[in-house]
Amino acid sequence: MPENTDHPTSPVQAARRPLLGERVRPFSFGLVGTLGVLIALLIGSIVGQLATVLIYIGIALFLALGLDPIVRWLERKLPRPAAVTVVVITVLVIFAGILVAIIPLIVRQVSALVNDAPQIIEDFTNSQWFSDLTDQYGDSLDNAVQGALGFIQDPGNLTKIGGGLLAIGAGITGGVTGVTIVLILTLYFMASLRSMKKVSTRFVAAHARPRYSELLEDVSGAVGRYVIGQVSLAAINGVLSLIFLSIIGAPMPALLALIAFIGSLIPLVGTLSGAIINTLICLFASPLTALVSAIYYLVYLQVEAYVLSPRIMSKAVAVPGSIVVIAAVGGGALGGVLGALVAIPVAASGIIIIQKVVFPAQDAKTIPPS
Repeated sequence: MPENTDHPTSPVQAARRPLLGERVRPFSFGLVGTLGVLIALLIGSIVGQLATVLIYIGIALFLALGLDPIVRWLERKLPRPAAVTVVVITVLVIFAGILVAIIPLIVRQVSALVNDAPQIIEDFTNSQWFSDLTDQYGDSLDNAVQGALGFIQDPGNLTKIGGGLLAIGAGITGGVTGVTIVLILTLYFMASLRSMKKVSTRFVAAHARPRYSELLEDVSGAVGRYVIGQVSLAAINGVLSLIFLSIIGAPMPALLALIAFIGSLIPLVGTLSGAIINTLICLFASPLTALVSAIYYLVYLQVEAYVLSPRIMSKAVAVPGSIVVIAAVGGGALGGVLGALVAIPVAASGIIIIQKVVFPAQDAKTIPPS
C-alpha cells in the first residue's frame, strides 16, 4: 500500500487561506480599476486633442451623404465613376468660384478703408453733430480723443494690436485650411461611400446584416435628403440676398450674401441671425438702406417658412422643432457653428433609428401568459 503523503491541514492554516484571499482580491480589483481609469483618461485626452479632426471627419461624412443622392441620380445616365467625377468637378468649381468672388472683394474693401481713413476721420470731425457734441461735452470728448491718440502712439499698444491682427490672420488661415481639409475628405468619402458601407456591414453578425444594411440605407438617405434640402434653402437665400442687396446699394453685397448663405445652413435660428447681421451692416450705408433690408428679410422669412421650406424639406425626415432647437444649441455648445450644422442630421438619424428599431422592438413585446 503506498503511503499517503498528504498532510492534514491544520485549523490555523485553514483560517489563514480565506484571509489571504480576501486581501488579494481587493488589491487586484483596485489595481485593475486604477488601470481602467488611467486608460479612460488617456483615451479622453487623445479624443480631446483630436476633437478638431473628428469634427472635420464628421462634417465631411455628412456632406458626402448629402452629395450621394446627386451621384445616384447621375448614375441613371452615367457610370458611377463618371457620376462621381462630375459631382467632384462641380463642387471644386463652386468652391473656387466662392473664393474668387469673395477674397478679392474683401481685399478691395480693406484697401479702400485704409486709403479713405483720413478722409473719413476728417468728415467725421467736420460734421455738424460732432460739433454739437464738442460744444456740449468739450472737455470729456477732448480727453477721449487724446486718450485714443495716446493709445495709438504708444509702441507697446501697437505691438498688442499687431499681435491681435496676427491672431486674426492665423484664425482666417486656419479656417481656410479646415475648409480645404473638409473638402478633400468629402470628395474621398463620396467616392468610397459604397465600399465604406460594405466594410461597416462586416462588423455586424451575419444574421443581422440584412436588417443593418436596410437601416443604414434609411439613415444615409434621410441625412442626404436633409443636407440637400438645407443647402438648397441656403442657396436660395444667398442668391436672393445678393440680388436684392446689390439693388438697394448695400455695402459689400457679395459678403452679405455669403453671410446669409452660411446662416441659412442652421435651421430655425440661422436665417434670422444672418438677416439681423446683414441689416446692421446696412446701417453703414444709410438708415433707409437698413430699413429696406429689414423689411425684405421679414418678408423672406415668411416665404421661407410657409412656401419654400415645406416644399423642399417635404421628403426629408420630419424633425420636431423642439428637437431642432435642442440639437442646434447642444451642437453649437460642443462644436460652435460646425457642431450646430452637424447636430441636426444627427438628430434626424436618431429619430430614424428610434422609429425603425426601438419602437418595433417595444411593439413586439407582449405580456407573457400567467
